[in-house]
Amino acid sequence: MATSGTGPTEGTPITRLRSAEWYEGDDRNAYLHRAWMRRGVPSSAFDGRPQIAIANTASDLTPCNAHLDEVARSVKNGVYEAGGIPLNLPVVSLGETQVRPTAMLWRNMAAMAMEEMFRANPIDGLVLLGGCDKTIPALLMAAASVDLPAVVVPGGPMLNGHFRGTPLGCGTDVWKLSEEVRAGRLGRDTFVRSESSMIRSRGHCNTMGTASTMAVMAEALGTTVPGVAGTPAADSRLLEAAHASGRLAVELVESGRTIGQVLSRGSFLNAIVALAAIGGSTNAVVHLLAIAGRLGIDLTLDDFDSVGADVPLLVNLQPAGTYLMEDLFRAGGPLAVLEQVKHLLDPSAITVTGRPLVEHLTGNPVWDTDVIAPPAAPLVENAGIAVLRGNLAPDGAIVKPAAASPELLLHRGRAVVFDSVEDFHARIDDPDLVVDATSVLVLRGCGPRGYPGMPEVANMPLPARLLEQGVRDMVRICDGRMSGTAYGTVVLHVAPEAAAGGPLALVQDGDEVLLDVAGRRLELLVPDEELRARRAPQATVAAFAEPVRGWERLYVDHVLQADKGADLDFLVGASGSQVARESH
Repeated sequence: MATSGTGPTEGTPITRLRSAEWYEGDDRNAYLHRAWMRRGVPSSAFDGRPQIAIANTASDLTPCNAHLDEVARSVKNGVYEAGGIPLNLPVVSLGETQVRPTAMLWRNMAAMAMEEMFRANPIDGLVLLGGCDKTIPALLMAAASVDLPAVVVPGGPMLNGHFRGTPLGCGTDVWKLSEEVRAGRLGRDTFVRSESSMIRSRGHCNTMGTASTMAVMAEALGTTVPGVAGTPAADSRLLEAAHASGRLAVELVESGRTIGQVLSRGSFLNAIVALAAIGGSTNAVVHLLAIAGRLGIDLTLDDFDSVGADVPLLVNLQPAGTYLMEDLFRAGGPLAVLEQVKHLLDPSAITVTGRPLVEHLTGNPVWDTDVIAPPAAPLVENAGIAVLRGNLAPDGAIVKPAAASPELLLHRGRAVVFDSVEDFHARIDDPDLVVDATSVLVLRGCGPRGYPGMPEVANMPLPARLLEQGVRDMVRICDGRMSGTAYGTVVLHVAPEAAAGGPLALVQDGDEVLLDVAGRRLELLVPDEELRARRAPQATVAAFAEPVRGWERLYVDHVLQADKGADLDFLVGASGSQVARESH
């Protein structure tokens, strides 16, 4: 696999389609494969025409992706126009807002199921339709594992919502409004009335949450038609881009350009630059690490710090800023942002077009400098994800400075410890809880194994009595994740997690904790000999997940830690597209 600065190998024009292994010839096997697929399809469909699977995550239970059937129709038209055969392939769909206990528990399952379906079927190329948080990462993980030609079509954000005359951002304003309710400053009736205003149209969250972030990551990686990321779901230009993606999928097959030839280490470094410039979700860290792992690309947690730390935040979107995704699109979109940081990008990393990403970054003006700030006047000068280490996070933890309170980025406070999400909810508003604005809230048992699935609970709600006093942020530390729409001084993805023997399991109420983001330190100020003598409390261990069967059992037994992307250990590294056995 190519590394930064060397550039990937260009595809070699194919001489025989992969699908020919199913359809070519006059023996019984070929007869069976063709006959069952005919159903009105002409004979020419099996005569050297690329078979393009449209991996479609549409589902009524994934509301952010519900419109993807319409998008798929435009992809089909493009595939047909280019001479290919489009095949709708429904795949496991993960709705962040609905799936319990957390959609992250199922990301690896979805990726594994899709990988197997891509490999098992007579497919030459892929169009990957995703939207809600985990669907684009799972699709890219699966496609990387089989290494077929593939192009991503992001489903796009919903249009801006408004409530009481002001924009209402999905997710981000839920956290804000709910805290105002808990503080006694907003009535519950008013809070409930806002929900129909927030979800204005089809599409995923309109903040720079995980869904928007991963769409931009897909573009920065080079896996989309350049310029499509950020196109609102309700905008007809999304259907135009979907049509073009269908055409491109056929061209990718004919040229032999697989996703493994598009993605290099440089592609991922470019995505890290983009992540910082857009103020993207911390969830992108585990997703990019997992995708890179499927390709055997050497990407580490430290790359996010060394490459992204000094990148300026240019995009003024919630939760780090003010505006929403529709505003970013009208201001020039992600390509305009990337053009501002073009000098930081790897010039050798190509896209699915076969051309380097940087060649697409000319002539993309910024139309609103309030939304996309110039590099000379960024929202935050050093905005990338900061990687912290210390005796509380030997394998690393992360924090998003752009979403944190500057005065808390260097902080020393006493720990208030919760052994589980349930323990937290039971005690956070207990009048007897010893907590003040200087305290450090510590929540454990929420990592990949502990919950399981690493839920988005790290941005813990603050104690109601502190909210009533006007406190709106505190240092919070957790081995889980937080929503990309969330904000605050939250240290998350602590590795190893408590359930994997990490020192987070040893923290006690009243221990002093030091957070020093500039120094990249996260320290429990307890003597080493005392820490060595401590054991995890029984209440902590009792709260860890202990599934006895099914996917959860497999997941807990094989999931890697956050610093490795939380993939399953036996899925790291691509397996290729070859089917092991012929069934007939």
